[in-house]
Amino acid sequence: MNDDETESDGEIRASVEPVSEDAPSSPGSSGYVGEGGSTSATTGSQFEIEHEEIEEDTTIDMDRISISDSHASWIPGKRHFDEDDGSISWRKRKKHFFVLSHSGKPIYSRYGDEHRLAGFSATLQAIISFVENGGDSVKLVRAGRHQVIFLVKGPIYLVCISSTEEPYASLRGQLELIYGQMLVILTKSINRCFEKNPKFDMTPLLGGTEIVFSSLIHSFSWNPATFLHAYTCLPLAYATRQAAGAILQDVADTGVLFAILMCRHKVISLVGAQKASLHPDDILLLANFVMSSESFRTSESFSPICLPRYNPSAFLYSYIHYFDADTYLVLLSTNSDAFYHLKDCRIRVENVLLKSCVLSEVQRSLLNGGMHVEDLPPISHSGSSHLGQHMLPSDSPDRFREANSGIGGPAGLWHFIYRSIYLDQYVSSEFPPSINTPQLQKKTV
Repeated sequence: MNDDETESDGEIRASVEPVSEDAPSSPGSSGYVGEGGSTSATTGSQFEIEHEEIEEDTTIDMDRISISDSHASWIPGKRHFDEDDGSISWRKRKKHFFVLSHSGKPIYSRYGDEHRLAGFSATLQAIISFVENGGDSVKLVRAGRHQVIFLVKGPIYLVCISSTEEPYASLRGQLELIYGQMLVILTKSINRCFEKNPKFDMTPLLGGTEIVFSSLIHSFSWNPATFLHAYTCLPLAYATRQAAGAILQDVADTGVLFAILMCRHKVISLVGAQKASLHPDDILLLANFVMSSESFRTSESFSPICLPRYNPSAFLYSYIHYFDADTYLVLLSTNSDAFYHLKDCRIRVENVLLKSCVLSEVQRSLLNGGMHVEDLPPISHSGSSHLGQHMLPSDSPDRFREANSGIGGPAGLWHFIYRSIYLDQYVSSEFPPSINTPQLQKKTV
């Protein structure tokens, strides 16, 4: 760091992992294994170097965004192009994300122009190379209140610099998702381009996709799917969901690999071909790719994409059709000549959805909002429920005042998230009026 960036001297500690002779040349050379944020830092050998702490103005909250489902106040797309590592405002950002090649060429940065950050990217690459030349792999550097998280995926390096006090596993999981989003667009075949030319510039291949990455990074602050690695369903009547599932199953039986009907980031119905399953992270990345791309909203699209957790090296062919009320259909096939077949499947699905009023029910569900804790049934004081253990005795006159105290649902419950490990699904309540600011919502989650 330059002298004008510093406040005090300190020490950098980097946890590094020894590399055995049989191990791949880099942690990512075996492909996208998708630890999904569950990885913890490995304690290995350590080295220490002097550093000067990164300057930060704690009075500025650069990540003040809502965690509610209606995050319309956020403006999609990348901003602050005039910033670089010499800008005071750039240094005060609470969380940076960088993607660079193993030659140090910048590919993506959350803030600032990548070309103006070429020197900074080269510094990050030098740190990674210095550690790898010593037979180790750098995972984490602590610099005062900041954490610098490194993720090496073959020729692609991903780095997060954060002062948000999020745990290492969470930040690493976010880098995994960013890498997965890159694979959705390019597949892992991009590695072969770097093998042929180490100085290959992949920026043109990602041209116009900054909005996809910025939308994904924004979701880290409001979408529970990014840290639960599960998906959620739109609340619908049983008969409505059955009608949607039946027609999707019909088209899946005709050779479609996956048929997905979604509303925003919530699943309405999901059907896969026999023995084919879709990982929640793939659903998240696919939904983000569709919802953040304006072109998918204006016309039907036939586009090759990749599902990183399904097969990071292969393209699938997607047919995407956008309905009203932020509802869209995604049909995936392994056949490159499947356009007309998928279009015919879309017509069949659309006819059934209109006749069975599924789309109108979806719109009604959006207007009604999600689940509220105030609507939950009262909990009996049987002693078997954890919530019931905190309720007042049934003969206490204060019990009725507790129910009407306005602090939430049964036993004063304000908000909940429940994840089913068997279904890879989660359900969560809407935030009550008492938790009405982004800061309070972040603390709750």
